[in-house]
Amino acid sequence: MCDHSACTHQQTSVQQTLDELDFERGIWTAALDRDESRVKMLLAKGTCVDARDNAGYTALHYAVRKGNTSMCKLLLAAGASVNVTTKAGLATPLHRAAMEGHMDVISLLLKSGADPLAKDAEGRTAADRARDNHHEAVLELLKSL
Repeated sequence: MCDHSACTHQQTSVQQTLDELDFERGIWTAALDRDESRVKMLLAKGTCVDARDNAGYTALHYAVRKGNTSMCKLLLAAGASVNVTTKAGLATPLHRAAMEGHMDVISLLLKSGADPLAKDAEGRTAADRARDNHHEAVLELLKSL
């Protein structure tokens, strides 16, 4: 007799493993690892530049988080959406950059059309996130817009 709870657990574990494999092979890990040649190869093979991982993050979100201006330029040149939001938190790349204090990335995102007034799921703007994380220079830049 099959214990259905064991079957469900096994299926969940297999799905989690497949999701992890997908992430590791995807554009997101290449962006995190600063692997521009791999990102270019994936894009050349037809990977969507705005593909989302299970949490709703795009490669641009990951490049921004790392403060990787060069990767951000590559992704934006490939057509990445500058105002794309995560699934649950509705965070834009600008929100992430402001939380991390990456001034060069913030400047690039703004020049690329990022909306400084976009609000996340908590109703917070990028300036609010900069303030929350004590990034005064970022806060001043965003308030000056």
